Amino acid sequence: MKVILTEDLRGTGKKGETVDVKEGYGRNYLIPEGLALPATASNQKRFENIIKNLQDKKGRVLKAAGDIKEKLEEISLVIKKKAGADGKLFGSVTHKDVADAVKEAVGIEINKKGVRIDEPIKSTGSHTLEIHLEQNVTAVVKVEVEKKD
Repeated sequence: MKVILTEDLRGTGKKGETVDVKEGYGRNYLIPEGLALPATASNQKRFENIIKNLQDKKGRVLKAAGDIKEKLEEISLVIKKKAGADGKLFGSVTHKDVADAVKEAVGIEINKKGVRIDEPIKSTGSHTLEIHLEQNVTAVVKVEVEKKD
């Protein structure tokens, strides 16, 4: 049975693809759940328009992500954490701390899962890390960790 996927499905295909699935899987699960449409000529034409709109939207999203990347790379984030006399933090800087600092500094909310910290930040000073914004758009951000009074 040929169906057009309306959602990304792991192991089956991506949104907008026409795939061949087993009869029961398509009829009993994909179509009733709204995850796919039967691959008829009218559905094909309708989905071509939807795919074109999705590509336009994806282009706008990538452009916006590029603008956000430029903003993030221009600034240095400041995170204040409790630390000992030798500059060693009580705990470490987390993904959530970085996401909150970005929201405070730039006013843009980012997903904390997109923050990539290679090694735990457990000391005050200057550090660099990556923030994944969109597919193939990653910003390298400078983070200044300061002692909180």
